[in-house]
Amino acid sequence: MTNPVNVIESVKLDDEENTLVILDQTALPNHKNFLRLMTVEQVWDAIYHLKVRGAPAIGIAAAYGVYLATKISVASTTEELYETFKRHKEYLASSRPTAVNLFWALDRMENRFLKEKLKNPEQVKAALKEEAELIKQEDEAICESIGKHALTLLEPGWGLLTHCNAGTIATAKYGTALAPIYLGQEQGYNFKVFADETRPLLQGARLTAWELNEAGIDVTLICDNMASIVMQQGKVQAVLVGCDRVAANGDTANKIGTSGVAILAKHYGIPFYVCAPLSTIDLESKTGKDIEIEERPSEEITSTWYTEPMAPTDVKTYNPAFDVTDHSLITAIVTEKGIVYPNYETKLQELFTEESS
Repeated sequence: MTNPVNVIESVKLDDEENTLVILDQTALPNHKNFLRLMTVEQVWDAIYHLKVRGAPAIGIAAAYGVYLATKISVASTTEELYETFKRHKEYLASSRPTAVNLFWALDRMENRFLKEKLKNPEQVKAALKEEAELIKQEDEAICESIGKHALTLLEPGWGLLTHCNAGTIATAKYGTALAPIYLGQEQGYNFKVFADETRPLLQGARLTAWELNEAGIDVTLICDNMASIVMQQGKVQAVLVGCDRVAANGDTANKIGTSGVAILAKHYGIPFYVCAPLSTIDLESKTGKDIEIEERPSEEITSTWYTEPMAPTDVKTYNPAFDVTDHSLITAIVTEKGIVYPNYETKLQELFTEESS
């Protein structure tokens, strides 16, 4: 590697101070603020209000959050401690409905608790800390592995389009969809990235454009409705997106607008790659129709980003946070275990068969 890129640690534990430290993504790009969260309510609020966002980062934050909430418990027995743990786990799980990593991480923390249930409360707390740290460390390795696999699909000098933010601030390190871009930067690939602004919360404008620019990567910000023209003009050779949940048949839920980008890519004959850690694959959801789509407040469309409302105050709004991209529009799903091509229903199942064998 010739030029290591600057990656930002967006979620970390300050165990001595019983604090979860997160980069406040709602303050970007104008302010690089780190928040210190000391209560489970603050962690819930940070997840719900997108101060921490990105499926892997949400999972890491939830794992640390439930650990810290359990750590400060004064329960005298492991049974009492488990009741405390379950209450905090269920509370944190209510913060966001779509990102499967949230539930995956919390379930993993509970499984670790149950493995340690014959030990005393202090030993259980130590085990929970270890598990949360493992979730973060494993995500770092997963992101790098996804990046290496995805990079084999790309050529130096290519134009790449991405939607929303699936970068270093959304994960433990490197990101998912942005991981091959960072690794390519280190190896002199000189990619030219087009970042959709990603309305209505502008994760592409505020976050992706910011972090790629910080890393010295050639990035051009475009409005969502400009994706078609840059594809038409031959400026884009591949699309890379992350996702919050993958159904058993390969349908993927990602930030609103992703399915439209996939349709455009299909029309112009451009490969559309979804970068997804195994933790986002939900075999219990048979198709995208089984994925619950979060609806967000109307203010995010009408007034959040404006000094004055930019729509009639009494107008009806519809603000889904995600949409589902049909598996037929996806060229390949890139996981830490390798690149998965159709038939997704069979191939995704095989990933988990290999994992358990």
